[in-house]
Amino acid sequence: MPDVIAADGSIRNDSWVVVERPAEGESLNVAAGQPALIPADLWLAGYEHYAGRDDIGVWFDSHDEPEMLGDKVKELPLIAVNFPRFVDGRGYSIARLLRERFGYQGELRAIGDVLLDQLQFMKRCGFDSYVLRADKDISKAARCLNFFSQAYQAATDTDQPLFRRRAS
Repeated sequence: MPDVIAADGSIRNDSWVVVERPAEGESLNVAAGQPALIPADLWLAGYEHYAGRDDIGVWFDSHDEPEMLGDKVKELPLIAVNFPRFVDGRGYSIARLLRERFGYQGELRAIGDVLLDQLQFMKRCGFDSYVLRADKDISKAARCLNFFSQAYQAATDTDQPLFRRRAS
């Protein structure tokens, strides 16, 4: 299982398994007792079965719309957003929508083609955990996560731009 970087830069072992979308005609395979992230639309389709379980979270692909779950997102212990390619920025928008429009307060994780230089921007959009691409150095990423002490623009983590904040 891959390691996860938390927003504070700590590294922990990840017990969650990302369950891929099954081939057409096959059923979703979720191992009993194993915390699992399943595709958001399949969680919604099986809502009666999955609702209230703290060992089941969802993952959104970059083309998915978080509106499909609406306020049900608040029931989830973990939501992951897949970045299929590092140049695909739609995951940032999904994170902001989940935090700001839908009020999601649980863990929000970036998965997929996640690189070190994206982490600070992901954090500003509301992500609080990250699974790096397998060929990247997780220790180096964890050290660099909080490299910048201030940001100029407002975002999910700071509601005012730098010029509006008072010096303390």
